[in-house]
This record gives sequence, structure tokens and C-alpha cells, in this order.
Amino acid sequence: MRRFVRPLVLTALAACCGAALAAGTDAAAPLGHLPGWATPEAYRLSFKVDPKQETYSGSTTIKVKLSQASDFVWLHGHDLKVSKVTVTDAAGKKHVGKYTVAAEKEGVARVDLGAKLEPQEISLAIEFTAPLNKQLQGLYKVSHEGVPYAMTQMEPVSARYAFPGFDEPSFKTPYDISLTIPADDVGVANTKQIKEEKAGEGWKTLTFSTTKPLPTYLVAFAVGPWDVVKGPDIAPTAFRASSTELRGIAAKGEGHRMKHVLGETQSIIHTLEDYYGFGYPFDKLDLLAAPDFSAGAMENAGLVTFRDWLLLIDPDSPAQYVRGSFNVNAHELAHQWTGDTVTMAWWDDLWLNEAFATWMQQKITTKVHPEYRADLDRVRGAQGAMSNDSLVSARKIRQPITGNGDIETAFDGITYQKGAAVLGMFEGYVTDPVFQKGMRAYIEKHKFGNASADDLIDSIAEASGQGAPFKDAFRSFLNQSGVPYVATEVKQEGGKTVLHLTQSRYLPLGSTGDANRVWGVPLCVRYGTTGGGNKVACELLDKATGTIALEGASSPTWVLPNANGRGYYRFAQSKKDLASLSKVVGTLTDAEQLAYADAVRAGFQHGDIDAGDALAALKPLTASKTREVSTAPMALLGWIVSHEAVTDVQRAHLRAWAKDAYYPKLQTLGFRKKAGEQDNDTLTRSALVDFLSGSEIAVPEVRAELLKQGDAALKVKDGHLDLDAADPDLLGLALEVTVQERGKPAVDALIAEIPKTSDPAKRNAMLQGLSAARGPLADQARDFALGKDVKVGEMAAILRGARDTEASRDGLWKWFVTNYDKVVARTGSFAGGQLPGLAGGGGCSKVEADRLTAFFQPRLKEVTGAERGLAQTTESTLLCAALKEKQDPKSIR
Repeated sequence: MRRFVRPLVLTALAACCGAALAAGTDAAAPLGHLPGWATPEAYRLSFKVDPKQETYSGSTTIKVKLSQASDFVWLHGHDLKVSKVTVTDAAGKKHVGKYTVAAEKEGVARVDLGAKLEPQEISLAIEFTAPLNKQLQGLYKVSHEGVPYAMTQMEPVSARYAFPGFDEPSFKTPYDISLTIPADDVGVANTKQIKEEKAGEGWKTLTFSTTKPLPTYLVAFAVGPWDVVKGPDIAPTAFRASSTELRGIAAKGEGHRMKHVLGETQSIIHTLEDYYGFGYPFDKLDLLAAPDFSAGAMENAGLVTFRDWLLLIDPDSPAQYVRGSFNVNAHELAHQWTGDTVTMAWWDDLWLNEAFATWMQQKITTKVHPEYRADLDRVRGAQGAMSNDSLVSARKIRQPITGNGDIETAFDGITYQKGAAVLGMFEGYVTDPVFQKGMRAYIEKHKFGNASADDLIDSIAEASGQGAPFKDAFRSFLNQSGVPYVATEVKQEGGKTVLHLTQSRYLPLGSTGDANRVWGVPLCVRYGTTGGGNKVACELLDKATGTIALEGASSPTWVLPNANGRGYYRFAQSKKDLASLSKVVGTLTDAEQLAYADAVRAGFQHGDIDAGDALAALKPLTASKTREVSTAPMALLGWIVSHEAVTDVQRAHLRAWAKDAYYPKLQTLGFRKKAGEQDNDTLTRSALVDFLSGSEIAVPEVRAELLKQGDAALKVKDGHLDLDAADPDLLGLALEVTVQERGKPAVDALIAEIPKTSDPAKRNAMLQGLSAARGPLADQARDFALGKDVKVGEMAAILRGARDTEASRDGLWKWFVTNYDKVVARTGSFAGGQLPGLAGGGGCSKVEADRLTAFFQPRLKEVTGAERGLAQTTESTLLCAALKEKQDPKSIR
């Protein structure tokens, strides 16, 4: 499953976990692993679905292997009304079974078999009805322009809302799926349709080919008046003998907008096949644009589902959507190998799905669209994960599953970005070709089955000839949380230049954690050599201290302790060494300059560097022609303006710093996209405008131009707002400024327009505008977010706004506390891990941390995942307060 950055969304993730309980006729319901003595071997699923109705009916027939005598089995089902259970034993004798809800919250059911049966294969047939879910899980109902559709989202444990079964990833079986649907509707599923039959007046039954072995969370189907757009067939390769059918599925009237993504897909599949040496394994590929969705996208085998704005691309679509479309498509299609063909055995190895898909997406993008700079996305993603990983409450990559919320909260930057960075780091250590050899062996050995972290590590170790030290080093990043912090110092010893190394856990100022921790760090450093060149030296640092001899180093020399920016660690240097490095930072690679920027930020947050020194060290980066590098100082500068500057003079000085660094670039680019403009220029413009127009910097000329565009966009033309009057990539920012400057008329205009607009990009921009409302208008926008005109998956786009000042956070808090029950009712308790951050994210005082704890502590048992969400939001708030308290405003110079 993929989350996408903007707009931010509440993820609808159910959860169930814990240790398996003892099996037996009197045993309590298992709240984690189901007992292994009853295992599914195949499913036949039949559904009768009319999206216009509120309920549907279905039947599940499961071939079950009993390995011990029993008169019952445990399985999963949630909100299902079971009318009949028929058990057929190996001799063909039928027994009347009974379905009983055993643990309602977790969705665990007991099925009595009607007789005590000896070990054998049985058939379990269950007929049921269920509601079409309203919270974007299981089989749920959505609408587009008032027309209803039904579709599925099963991950992580929502298949139990759609049908009774063994809802765990280790149970991979084939599925035979049939859909009885209204005669005028379209039905799609994981595999090709092989039959269509009339099924009474106004109905038809569609039958689909048998799937490859899948876990329940990858089963997918959809019903409605979909547009089905045939794309170019994916041509055969040396790894796949015949062509593969490719289609786009979109809500009625939107199919023509699928052309762009369908045109990009073949190159992604071919790149994956070439890397893995294994052909695309399913009988067709559909990409479906969902009118409402809980995540960014979902890798269902053969039927990949996406938020609609990721697939519905027009010639004038914002550049971030065009790039996002490719990157997310590449991520989900990478899952067809890591996640679908090879599946994790249990949720503690979710990283085997998500980290690999993130890592592989970056490889695909680098090959197909090198101009997208996926190499820098990898570095920035890792640095974003380090922010969370610096918390004492951070989870491990391989986090043990001990409670319902552990599955939900596993879908985070630790699993995705940290996992991908760790893979890339060890890939660099053994070399790319060797790592590829190990990955090919891993896929081949475990195809259509399950695998664990040890399986992967063993495969890479075997390919590389590495032994226990390599395996231990790899596991040190998987099985403990935190970011390695490597302090380095250049010394002259016996006529040689030696780099001394000391590692610990990176902990920000104010942290209560223990810094005494050691990893097996594949450390590579770049340093200056005699004659003005440079070299790279590497060492596996698996002790608290170590050294690296810098052969041929110049005297004095400079050192960049993260060559190529490939390492998942932070580094610290003496002031002398940092000063030497800062003089040559412009000669480093872009990735290394990002590593340098992170080291400066880390030193500031650690309390080693004051604001003035940090900004001086970062200033050279602003001159870079690479967007990702030049914008790297922005976040720290914004924090200093908001939390350290205490006088108007200081704020004016910092704003002048920002304007001097960035406004000339914006003037060169202008405020409108030019014909034939490179999308990197478009994205640079957006980043500059976003920063310079925001409350921290607020350059008057930039805000005036956005207000001009926003006013034009809010004029009525042919009964609608003229949203095309603004630059499409700046529309959301323009509406933000216009809402802040024009107030209620702008808010009212957006609230009136959103129900009349189905275009996802325009809806997102209007939601972004509403999120900027202040005071009572912010409450008006939030109240609107709870209503039917805002989709469930869009709600957080409004609620996450207006929190850049203490006053605005206080206003959000009061609204949230008053409307908490409504928020939970709309999203469901499965979104609980996100709720504390939604209510208190961005806080920077003990008062804010204390009120968050006081409110959520009594409610932790009501919503899954809230405990970790509370711990991390509270800790982040207290760390911000500690850093703020440490600052000396006199350092701003």
C-alpha cells in the first residue's frame, strides 16, 4: 500500500494482532495468528452486488485442511450476517454448521462443523449478507457525480469485512471469483473475465479465471458503470512469452484521462522484468482510478487501485501529479514481484513489501525518467524517516506485533523510506550486481509463497559470499529502532591521516532516550587528496569506535562522512572539520550536499550548532541549480523564524535572508508556467512560491501575485468558479492566500463549488485553500469537512491545515475535542493511529503535550493504533519545546 504526500489523508487501516492462543474446543478466540491446524487451500467467492443498494450478498466456499481432529474452526468475519453454513467432509457427507461471532472488535468468528471430524480436507460453504462499507474498507461504496460504485480495499485486515475467510498473509491460496451485478454495470477483478451469463431480469453473472495463490488482502474487485480503456498491450520479453493485456478503469466519463499513465506502464513492467529476471506473473493488468480511497494506491494482483488524481492526467495537470503518477505506479507494479509473487509471512515483515517497492520504484524512475532525480528522492526520504526515527517512541523496521494498532502504524516512513534506504545502503556495500543476483534468487525460491527477513538476508549473503558479520549488520538496522550517529574527527598519527569514528544513537536535544547503541554501519567517506582530487574509503563499523585510514589525503583535508549520501546514518564533525567541508560543499554531488544539509540540521537539533552558524553553513546550498539541494535549508529557516526569532527586527532579518536567497530565482521563473517548460522548473516555482508566501516568510510581492490569481479563480464563469484562471500548479497556494486575505467570501465560494466539481486536482486545490482559513472561518471549513460533500479520504486535507501558530493550534484543538466523536464515526476506529497527530501535530509546548495526553489517554482502548500515535505526537511536541527553550535569539545574525 502506498501513501502519497499531498493532500495528506487519514489512512483507513484496520488491525489485528497478538500471539496465537491455544486451540481447542474450549479455547478463547485467537486475537492474533489463527491456529495452524486448520488452513485454507482454495476459495470460491461469489458476490451479488448492486452499488445503488446499501447491502450485498455473497457466498464463500473454502477448501480447508484439518491437521487435527476438531468440531470447529476459527476464521475471520466482521459485520457479516451469516444465514447458512454447510460443511462437506472428505466422504461427501454434508453437515449443518454454525457461525458465531467470537471477538466482534477483532473480527474473529467460530464455525462449528456439525460433527467432530478427523484430520482431512473439508469444504466450508458460508452464505451471508453485509453492508457496503462507508469507511473505505472491505467492499465499500463510493460515488462520482452522484453515481454509486462499489470497490474493495482489503489491506491490511479488511478482507474480513467483505467475506468470511482466513485473513492472514501467510495463507496464500488460489481464488475463483464470480460477480452477479446489474446488467448495465461493469465488473472487474484480479484476473481476466472468462464468462458472462444472464442471471435473471436485469442481472448478469461474470466469472473470472482462477488467480495465482494470493493472501486475502490482495483479493480485489469493483462494480459500477466504469469506463474501461484498452491500453497498449505489454509486449513479451525473454521472461514472458506472450503479451499482457493492459487496461485503465475509471468512473464514467473519465476514461479518456487514463491515456498518459497507460502509455508509461509498459516501460515500468519491462524494467522490473529485466531486473528480476522473472516475467510479470498475472494474466492481465488493470489500473483503476478510485473516486474515493483510503490510501494512495494498492497493489492488488492484476487490479491495482489508485486515488483518482494519480491516474487522471491531462496535458495541463500539475507537474507534481504527473511525477506522482509515474512514481506511485512504479511502486505498485514493483509490488507485483515483492508483495504479490513473494508475500511476507506476517505483518512484522511488512517492510519486505513496502521497503522493496519504494527502493525498486527509485531504480525504475532513475532508468525511465532520470530527470525526476529519484536518487535525491531516496536521500530526502531517508532523512524524513530519520526525523521520526530519532524519537524514543519510534518503531523498528521489523516491529513485533503486540496489539491491534501495530499493523496500522507499520505503514509509515520507517517501513517505506528507512527500509528503502537500508536496502540501498547494503546494496552499495555488496555492489549493485551482487545484490541483484541475490534478489533474483530470492524471488525464484519463494515465488507464489511467503518469505521472512531471514530468507532475504540469507539470499543476499549467499550471493555476496558474506558471512555472519554482514547478516548481523543487516539485522542491526531491522531489529532496533533509531538512527546511528557517527562522530568523526580527522587526526594526524605517525605521518598518516586517520579518521576517528565513534557511533551512538542520534537523540535530539531534550530526548529521554539512551544514546548507547551500536549498529553494523557500512560507512563510506569521501575526502580530499593531494593534487585537489578526492577518494572514497569504506569500513563496516560494527563497534562503538573505529578508524579509517585516509590514504593519500591532502594536508589539511576535508571529509564528507557519507559518500554518495547512501548511508542511513547521521554524522557529526568537529567545528574545524565542518568548516573545512563547508568550503568545498559546492563541489560535492547533489546527494552528498543533501547529506551535508542533514548534518547541519541534526547538529542544530542536537544542540551543537546555533541558529546563526546553521544558517551560515546552509547558505551556500541556496545557490545550487538543483531544486532539491537549493530548497534544503527552507525547513530549518522556517522553524527559526517561527520559534526562535522574538523581535520584529530579527524576523525582518531572517525574511530578508530568505528573500535574498530565493526571490531572484522566482523572478527569473515568473509566476506562470511557460509553453514547453521543463517540469523541474515548474516544481521549482511551486516550491519557491510555497515557501515565500507562507506565514513564516510572507514576501509581500509573492502574496500579492497569488492573491491576484486567487481572485481571478474565484470569479464565476458559466456557473462555476473560473479555477483555470490561475496557474494549475499554483492554484492551491493561490486559494490559500485568497482565503486568508478575503476571508468569508472566499471560504463560502469554495464550499459552494466543491460539491459541483468532480475533477480531483481542482478539488484538492480547493480543499487546500479551505485548510488555510483562520479563526471562526477555520471552524466553518472543518465543519464542512465532516459533511457529505467532502469524501472520507479528503477530510484530513482540511483538518491538517491552520496549525502554524499557537493560536491557530488552540482553535483546532477546541474544535477537535468538540467534534471528536464525529471524526471517529466518519473514519472508523481503524484510523486511530492518525488521530493524535491530526489533533496535536505541530505543537511546541508542554501545555500542548499535556492536553493531548489528558484527552487521549482515557480513549486509547477505543481506537486501534492511537497509543503509538499519542506517544510520537507528544514526544515530538516536547522535543520542539526543548529545542525552543535552548535557543539564544542573539545567535540570529
